[in-house]
Order: sequence, then structure tokens, then C-alpha cells
Amino acid sequence: MARDDRFYAFFVARTSRSRSRIRKFSLPKSFLRLTIVASLLVTGMTLYGFYGLTQEAIHLRVEHENARLRAENSKQRQQLHDLKQRVEAVEDTSRRLAEMSGVNISDDARPKGSGGPAIPVQDSASIMSKAETLQRSLQAVESVMQARMVTPSIWPVIGNLTDSFGGRRNPFGGPGSEFHAGQDIATAWGTAVDATAAGTVIFAGWQNGYGQVVIIDHGGGLTTRYGHLSEIDVSEGQQIAKAEPIGKVGSSGRSTGPHLHYEVRLNDEPVDPRNYLPSTE
Repeated sequence: MARDDRFYAFFVARTSRSRSRIRKFSLPKSFLRLTIVASLLVTGMTLYGFYGLTQEAIHLRVEHENARLRAENSKQRQQLHDLKQRVEAVEDTSRRLAEMSGVNISDDARPKGSGGPAIPVQDSASIMSKAETLQRSLQAVESVMQARMVTPSIWPVIGNLTDSFGGRRNPFGGPGSEFHAGQDIATAWGTAVDATAAGTVIFAGWQNGYGQVVIIDHGGGLTTRYGHLSEIDVSEGQQIAKAEPIGKVGSSGRSTGPHLHYEVRLNDEPVDPRNYLPSTE
């Protein structure tokens, strides 16, 4: 007997006269199997495609996150580099200012004594802390420097110290003694005279005893006088920087020869200029 490879399906159909009739339809089993296999293949390919898309999305998300992390790492490395440069710049500036001015940082600003082996650190927090400490030290140096810029602290001329502040004999050989309100510095005629601090010229002209004289107001009641000049190179109201030339040495007024009469006054009372002048040692 031949094998029946057909698949049968029976359907009952109702007619308009309420009579029923059975109809038989048949499909080959091989067609049914192919249909099932094809359906399974399509479903599998669909699921595989969906899985592939999901993995691609995950891969893109991971790549995006990696790119963000690389950018952050690069930014942090740049910040660390900038901090190192800032520390080096502050150290260099502080050192140069100290060397230029001879300023000693105050005890409050100067780091306290410590020691031990040096272990380099690379984290930004440590470098930032060091930078801030150095910045405070630099500000302390700059503060002292600023104070010194308006406080007489350099020699107006270089020469031989003759009559000092205080009592002296009459330089013209007369009887008795007199009070000398400044420091005389003997040097060659025409030597440039420098302002010993920044300030404003409040007088530039002739005064009895001083001859040609320049008076500079440094603020806070502090003034300086430069007498017996042969030439005045500034005018009243002019702003003067520290170490800026203001005139030339001469022997005008009550003078026995070329020299500079240098005077410091506090609230218009003469004080010893040597207290404001650097040591000659």
C-alpha cells in the first residue's frame, strides 16, 4: 500500500437552507514542514538581528563613555600641568622678589621648620595646597615690597658720609654748635640723585639754607628732602617712582662743597635718616 503523505483538514460549511456539507482539503506534509522551518528561520533571524542591534547600542554607549573618561583624564592632566607651572611661577617670582628687595617673609607667612625625606607627590590636591601656601607667601612678600616702595629704603646717592643727624660744630668755623637735621653725603658735582621711595613732589625750588631742594611726600606723614642740588629735574605735583632721578648734586644754599643733604621727616619732625638707609657693611 502506498504511503499517504498528505495532511487533511475538514471543514463544515452551513448553507442558506440550513443544510450542512463536509468538504475535505489536503496539504502535503512536506509543505507544512517547510513552512514551519521557514517560520523558525525568520523568527531566529529576527531575534538575531534584534540582538545585534542591542549589542551595537551597548558598544556605542561604552565607546561614548570611554571617550568621556578619556576627555576627563586629559583635562585633569592639563589641570595638573597648569598647577605645576603655577607653583613654579610663584616660587620663581617669590625668590626673585626676595632677592631684589632683601625682604624676609614674616614669621606668620614663612613655613615653619620641618624635615624628612622628600617624597614627590603628583595629585592635584597636594599641588593646589602647595600653590596656595606659596601664593600666601608671595602676597606677604609683595605686601612688604609695597610698603617699602613708599618707605625710604635706598641710598639717594653713593658717596662719603660726612655730617650725620644730630649735634655738630659749625661747618663754617664759627663758634658754638648746631643741630643737623639730616645726613650729608659728599660726592661729585652733577651726580644723579634718586628718590628713596615712591611719592609726590610737594616742593621743587629754592629754600634758605637748603638752596635748591626737592621735597617728596610718601604718605602717612613721611617726607624726604634732597638739598643743595645743582639741578632740579622734577616739578611740584609730579608722581615719582622709587629710584627715579630727581636732580643732581651741587653746593647751592648754605654749603661748603658739593654734597647732598638728605633728610627724612615724620609729621614734619626730622628723624635720623640712617634708620631708613641700608647698611653700608
